[in-house]
Parts: sequence; structure tokens; C-alpha cells
Amino acid sequence: MSQAPFYVSPEQLMKDRADFARKGIARGRSVVVLRYDSGILLLAENPSPTLHKIAEIYDRIGFAAVGKYNEFETLRQAGVRYADLRGYSYDRIDVTARGLTNAYAQTLAGVFTTESKPFEVELVVAELGVTADADQLYRLSYDGSVIDETEHVAIGGQADAITASLSGLRTSSLDLAAVFNHGVAALAAATRSSLPTEDLEAAVLDRTTHRQRTFRRLDETTMAGLRED
Repeated sequence: MSQAPFYVSPEQLMKDRADFARKGIARGRSVVVLRYDSGILLLAENPSPTLHKIAEIYDRIGFAAVGKYNEFETLRQAGVRYADLRGYSYDRIDVTARGLTNAYAQTLAGVFTTESKPFEVELVVAELGVTADADQLYRLSYDGSVIDETEHVAIGGQADAITASLSGLRTSSLDLAAVFNHGVAALAAATRSSLPTEDLEAAVLDRTTHRQRTFRRLDETTMAGLRED
């Protein structure tokens, strides 16, 4: 006597995949990306000195991620290849955060709907505008959904708590030191820890630089100088 084939409804399958991805992301330490008066700050709780959660994609584009390192590192590398190819084939100004976000969204959505396991990642793609009004922040979820943010965005396990603590704060009117301390305080409050400087990873997209590439990592000494006692 043959058994009836096992059936799972599409709705249940998508729900199970979403729950799986969310649980994986929730285990990751959070990242917060904040605009400030002359750039964009990317800040993460990350005690590893080599496994970066924050990176440069192109001249004015930064990348931040949480979740499974091998998965978001694969996406980062794909983003660099996309940007290099587009910049070489057309013009450097044709490499935009919006175009990169669309490419990431298609990849994440494709994996979520067709593969047996979704990516356990959340991403932020940040683009530094020539003027502050042109800054762009995009948050991407594991299923390819995109949210266009304005002042700041948090991802990872404590994202809701960080967002709540920064609610109503217009970071784009503050200087780097003030925004850095707001970001650290939000991360620390969410994790209920003091977050020593050596457990932080930070970088900026700096509008005041005269270089074409605006991405700059903040070393431990620089971060310690920005922190308030």
C-alpha cells in the first residue's frame, strides 16, 4: 500500500524559510549605520579584527551586514564585481547604491524562493551623496525586500531595540563624534554591556575628503578619541 506524498503548502514553506532566516540573523551581533553632518558612519559590535562586517564596495558606496559570514561575504564580493564591471563598462558615476541594491534584492529573493535554505543575512547599502540631501541608505532582508531609510538604520539581533533608542534623533545634523557616541550608546543599551572600544568596528564615508574613494576605517585609537568618558 503506497503512502500519500508529503505535502507542505506554499504559505507554510515560505513561513518556515522566513522563521529559519530570522532565527539565524537574531543570533548575530548588530550593526547600525547613521548619517552625520559630513558623511555616513557604519558601526558594528565586532570583536574580530579580521572578519569584517563593514566594507567598501566602490568610491562612495559602503556595505554592512549581519548573519552568516560566508553568505554575506559572498554577497560583498559579488557587489564589488558588479560595481567594477559597471564602472569599467560605462562610467564610475553609473555605479549607484540603488543599482547595487536591486542586484542584491534579486539574488536574495531568488535564493529565498527557489533554494532549500535561504540566506541568513541582512544588509545595508549606503551611498554618500555629493550633498547631504543625496545620501542614500537601503536595508535589505533575507527575502530580498528593500526599505529606504533616512537618518539611520539598524540590522541584526537587537535591531528593534537600537532603532527604538535612536527614534526621533536627526543624526544628519550632528558631527561625527556625537553620532559615534549615540551609535555606541544604542548598541550598548541593546546588549546591556559596556562595549569596550576593542569590540567595535567602524568606518565612515567621508564627504570632506579630496580623494575619489571616500571609505575610511576608524582604527582603535581614532574610536577611543571619539568616545566620551
